Amino acid sequence: MNSSTEHPDGQETAHPDVLAHEPGTTRRGALGVTAALVGGALSIAAAPSAAAATRARPAHTPTHSHSHSHPRLRADSGEERGIGTESGEPCMVGYDETFEDALAEADSRLPDDGANAQRAGLAGIFTKPLRRQFRVTARYGIKGNWIAGHHTGIDLAVPTGTPVYAVGAGTVVLSAWSGDYGNAVTVRMPDGHYAVYAHLSRLRIKAGASIKAGARIADSGATGRATGPHLHLEIRSQRGYGSDIDPVAYLARKGVRLL
Repeated sequence: MNSSTEHPDGQETAHPDVLAHEPGTTRRGALGVTAALVGGALSIAAAPSAAAATRARPAHTPTHSHSHSHPRLRADSGEERGIGTESGEPCMVGYDETFEDALAEADSRLPDDGANAQRAGLAGIFTKPLRRQFRVTARYGIKGNWIAGHHTGIDLAVPTGTPVYAVGAGTVVLSAWSGDYGNAVTVRMPDGHYAVYAHLSRLRIKAGASIKAGARIADSGATGRATGPHLHLEIRSQRGYGSDIDPVAYLARKGVRLL
């Protein structure tokens, strides 16, 4: 997920105490008292708008719940769900039973082409998933209310529509609406690891395709359970949820510096 806008806290700024004055107050002191009273009135008048802004902040639902309520989108759809602004909070993607079942079923139907990739010399080539500057809004492994107990990927904030590229060669296992992950592409790589690219606005590759590292597979977005437009990149050592590893460390071992 995945998924930086700071929200006002609605608290009024405290004004300095107005000191009591003895009879015979100077003109400067009287002006000071008047200014303090006017300032207090302005602060009270401004308070409702700040409180309203706080209430406008989207409510967060538990990240460990299964997600079965998202409507299915066409694979080529640019339609998005979620808020169109970046957020400093991580995306809320978590375990999604429907996605995991679909991934397992699709993976079982595809042959393992790791040997072919090795012979073609593609297995050792890796690259970055983005070719423009991004901002990390949630690192891998931060603690939170996920079934895994931590954020299972890394969130790279970029504008919606930013090209997304495969970090490594492999077979596209799934390219479809994926529940909490929104529109997502899952690639099985020759070393047995799986790369999940989530919250995409558009899918540009079909399941079953064999791709090279650097192939354009999608456009970034904010679909699924995301607080803003970003790429949620997740690397799994096995297919199932909970086998995630640090994407930054994984790519570093492949000679690619993500951060």
